[in-house]
This record gives sequence, structure tokens and C-alpha cells, in this order.
Amino acid sequence: MTLVRWQPIRPVNPFEGISMLQRRMNRLFDESLNDETEELQTSWEPRIDLLEVGDHFEVTAELPGLTHDEVKVELHENMLTISGEKQSVSNKKDRNFYISERSFGQFRRNFQFPTRIDHTKIDAEFKDGVLTVTLPKAEDAKPKQIEVKVH
Repeated sequence: MTLVRWQPIRPVNPFEGISMLQRRMNRLFDESLNDETEELQTSWEPRIDLLEVGDHFEVTAELPGLTHDEVKVELHENMLTISGEKQSVSNKKDRNFYISERSFGQFRRNFQFPTRIDHTKIDAEFKDGVLTVTLPKAEDAKPKQIEVKVH
């Protein structure tokens, strides 16, 4: 962001002040939109589905263009972290891109679970660019049916 010397608005007529204000607002929005566009080109987030299915949670992440070696899955204190990096192909010297709309870069997604997870039974599968992580609830976190006695 560039610094611009502040100049007080001293319009000759009332409409000149409105026009000057509009130009300044347009410049402000143009600069912020350019910053967001640059950020979008350097980072990305995979699309995620998080489901609670009875006695377990299921997390599905779309990771097109990645291999299972480029994805890291961790669980620490009931927080699941999925991270990795999607490499750009545009840095090769023998290629001239006319359009490049795909996103590349590092990503990191964190999910906190409301109940305890059984760390010993977690299952992660990666197939066709889709990661599926199954996280069973700990036995003490599962709902228990209590028998009601009738007198």
C-alpha cells in the first residue's frame, strides 16, 4: 500500500467536494481489490465436508492434483489439521501461459471436535484426489442408553 499525503478537502463549490471524495474512495477500493487478487493467486484452501455420522466423524477434502505424499494429517488434543502444498507448474522455462486460473501454494485447515476422538482407530484414505478421514468417537463420548426402572 502506498502512502499518499493528506490534503484537506476545500471545495470551491459543494459538488466538487463530492467528486473528490468519490475519486478517493474509488482509489481506496481499487487498491484493496488488487491486494486481494494477489493474495488469491498465492494461496488456496481445499473444499471440505465435515459430517457427524452416529459414532464417528467423517472429514472429506477435495485435493485435486496432489498425491498422498504431499498431504499431512494430524490430530492433537481433538483438533484435526490437514495441511500440504500444491506445486505450481508455471515455473518451468519451456512454457508460455496464456491463462493461469488454478491456485497453488500451501494450505492448512484446522477442525476442533466437540467430543473426544479415539486416536487408535482413526482411518485416512486418499483416492482420486479426495482425502477421507474417519474419526471414531471415544467410548466415553458416545451416548449411552440408560434403563428406566418402573416401580
